[in-house]
Amino acid sequence: MDRFFSTIVLDFFVALGLVIGGSLVGAVGAMLTHHPPMKTMLDLADQLKIWALVAALGGSMDAIKIIGDGVWYLKFNPVVKQFAYLIAAFLGCQVGFYLVKWIASERGI
Repeated sequence: MDRFFSTIVLDFFVALGLVIGGSLVGAVGAMLTHHPPMKTMLDLADQLKIWALVAALGGSMDAIKIIGDGVWYLKFNPVVKQFAYLIAAFLGCQVGFYLVKWIASERGI
C-alpha cells in the first residue's frame, strides 16, 4: 500500500511541475521573442494540462490497457488504482494551472 500512495503523490507533483515549469519556461521564450509573457504563460498552462496528465501517468496506453484488462477479467483492484492515479495527475494539472493563473493575475493580466 505504501507504493500506491507514493505513486499517487509522484503523479500529482509530476503533473504539477510540468504545467508550472512548462508555462514559466515558455514565458521566458515569449520574452525573448518579444511576445507578452503573462498571456503566453496562461495559454501554455492551459494547453499543457492534457500533456502533463499523459506524461505523469507514463503514457496513456498502459493505463488504458490495465483498465481494459481489469474490466474484461473482472479484476477491479487494478482499475481502481489506475483511476486513483488518473485523478491525482488531473488534480496536479489543475492545481498547476490555477497557480499559474494566480501568478499571472497578481501581475495585472
